[in-house]
Amino acid sequence: MLQELFDNGRPAFAPGAHTELRGQLNRSRRVTLLGGNVIANSRSDISGVSARVYKNGTWGFSSMAEYSEDAAGTVLKAASENAEFMDRHVNGGKEPLPVTEGFVLVPEKDMQDVPQKMYLDVAKTMDAYVQSHCPGLQSRTVAATADSMEKCLLTSDGTRCHTISPRSYVYVFMTAQTNDGTPVELFKAVGGEGTFDENFADPQRYYPEIDRLYEQVMLKREGVYAQAGLKTVILGGMMTGMLSHEAVGHTVEADLVLGGSVAGPCLNRRVASDKVTLTDFAHHAFGERCPLPVFVDDEGVRAEDVTLIDHGILTGYMNSRESARHFGMRAAGNARAWQFSDEPLIRMRNTAVHPGADRLEDMIASVEDGYYLVDSGNGQADTTGEFMFGVTMGYEIKHGKLGKALLDTTISGVAFEMLKTVDMVSDTVVWSSSGFCGKKQPMPVGMGGPALRCQVMIGGR
Repeated sequence: MLQELFDNGRPAFAPGAHTELRGQLNRSRRVTLLGGNVIANSRSDISGVSARVYKNGTWGFSSMAEYSEDAAGTVLKAASENAEFMDRHVNGGKEPLPVTEGFVLVPEKDMQDVPQKMYLDVAKTMDAYVQSHCPGLQSRTVAATADSMEKCLLTSDGTRCHTISPRSYVYVFMTAQTNDGTPVELFKAVGGEGTFDENFADPQRYYPEIDRLYEQVMLKREGVYAQAGLKTVILGGMMTGMLSHEAVGHTVEADLVLGGSVAGPCLNRRVASDKVTLTDFAHHAFGERCPLPVFVDDEGVRAEDVTLIDHGILTGYMNSRESARHFGMRAAGNARAWQFSDEPLIRMRNTAVHPGADRLEDMIASVEDGYYLVDSGNGQADTTGEFMFGVTMGYEIKHGKLGKALLDTTISGVAFEMLKTVDMVSDTVVWSSSGFCGKKQPMPVGMGGPALRCQVMIGGR
């Protein structure tokens, strides 16, 4: 459906103004079982068209929850009028946006929807496995999900892009009790890029992941509290990914830099040890396809990698077309919109620290008294780079060996100071891609990295 409108030819764009016309369809599917009982069963489809027009430093935007030639003409006219109105009353007095070379991008394959029954059947199959193979749990939850964004984009530069970005996951939550009755919970998301039928044609392939999750829950049930204070820790790849996204990535989004983030005065200065290199990857990283590849953004800019930290030096920001001109940088495909009615914002794609040369086993052996922090369920950070993350799974390290599992705790610090203490980096990268970034609009993102040995403040009981 989406491609048909654009196959009819380019609509009339406002002369001399940068213009974007976008048609979009968002799909969402979900089935949730709690203790084997269905508690959620939903499907949604949201579609429409939007247009954006840039004039002298001001934007005009319009959207309509209808996908037709008439709707496209209506939003183009309204966006042009809005840009004229803003120019008369604000008059940014800026030069036109730089013209880029247009290109054509078509989907790698068609979007395949599947019946809701498949989500239900897969959820029931995996729930039955948990019930029969994971005794002693207080509760269990299994959620089968899928979401996708299908977009058609036309720009005044001549870019014509039709993209489809599906992902699908099954989330497994397990709750057990400590000896004193305190509940402990862990979850695991399995799946990734691709439609639900591609990722879950054989649910049994994920049973080893469920077994590992159950083992961790049972160890955590016998866990101990961390000792509070500044400690030598090894952040697992999932924790490194959280740090990369929340505490570093947001500070180097150019709109937040303009708003006063800590990254403004730090450009071209040391913000980490020379062992740390951090990149926002577009679609491939370390010789493999990224978990959520992006080939073009919603301003029609071809997606490229953005190096943010190069061997400890802050070297760049993530930009839109407009902010790239302001900072004298290159736009690389970071302006993304969640639904047809949203304007593009500067967003991350697949943000990760590069791997190093150390083996995780050697890193653990190098710690006399510290912690190996594996996973996080939540966290927060602000534009100063100050962060606090919850730690849902971790272990003591005593005399170079893993000890007891940890009960829930937190870590905190200032990212650009903590990263200066990194002195070992593992040779393996772990990715996470099942969540959403919540910067004004939801947005699927990937985050990841290797294990890092560093100094960090850890909470106690």
